[in-house]
Amino acid sequence: MSTIPTRERRSGVLDAVCVGETMAMLTPVSAAPLAERPDLALEVGGAESNVACGLARLGHRVAWYSRVGDDPFGRMITGALAGNGVEVGGVEVDRDRPTGIYVKDPGPVGTTVYYYRKGSAASAMGPEHAGPAMPGPSRLVHLSGITPALSPSCSALVDRLLADRGPGGPLLSFDVNHRPALWSPGDAADRLLGLARAADVVFVGRDEAEALWATASADDVRTLLPDVGCLVVKDAEHGATCFEEARRVHVPAPVVTVVEPVGAGDAFAAGYLSGLLTGRTVRDRLRLGHLCAAVTLRCVGDLAPLPPATAVERLIALDDDVWVKEATAAAAAM
Repeated sequence: MSTIPTRERRSGVLDAVCVGETMAMLTPVSAAPLAERPDLALEVGGAESNVACGLARLGHRVAWYSRVGDDPFGRMITGALAGNGVEVGGVEVDRDRPTGIYVKDPGPVGTTVYYYRKGSAASAMGPEHAGPAMPGPSRLVHLSGITPALSPSCSALVDRLLADRGPGGPLLSFDVNHRPALWSPGDAADRLLGLARAADVVFVGRDEAEALWATASADDVRTLLPDVGCLVVKDAEHGATCFEEARRVHVPAPVVTVVEPVGAGDAFAAGYLSGLLTGRTVRDRLRLGHLCAAVTLRCVGDLAPLPPATAVERLIALDDDVWVKEATAAAAAM
């Protein structure tokens, strides 16, 4: 099953639970390289919590589930997510392990990210954190390929949620999200492919899939993942293609002057999943994903506010022949 009809919403049921590590993030305010000693902003960053915040901003009831250290960074993270409307009551606090930290270093050819997460509180998550321990019930659970690389116990947690799940239960969304700093393509390829095959909804970058699985096109990725109910292949500035059942839908991306790219993929996933949860068409889900990604690409932080809902609805409803032009103009004004 690859869609969730709006009528399935029930009182007391979360729209989504996002599971994974979030860290304290240090990022230059001016997008200058760290070697120039720019002023730094202390923020929070994590792929799954970015998706949670995006969904909450789009009006969904969503929880983030993880572990943090008993330190100021952990308290900052839970406070920031709660401030974005994300439920954090199920987050565990570890008195012995720290909250992870990462630092962004903007440069002329892109942003380098330095991670300080070994032995973090979140890396101690395990299969016992699946099932009844999770917030819920929920309509959807979102994971990424970062979590299985954190530790053997985190890998077992992902197996419990994806590969070892029983019949029924929430829809499972998986962003491949390969991080070479955590594991090489050679080490990650088979593992991430197996997890993607077990999910209901899969997000993967075209270039990411090529590095992992030697697939040159979106259609090649579909050949490798023929049974995934909803497969979304993102191809940077060229757009994104969704394969759902026998349908293949491609939507080009708005043209955006990129300020900082980290977090755009998470924003896209949040927009797409919001459209899925509210029963939008495939085309409209992709357009909402593109709009969420576009505003994130134009700011330094991982999260950015969307334009007013009326403007978003107008852009999503445009005819195909004017979509890119109008969405590009809107992105430039953000």
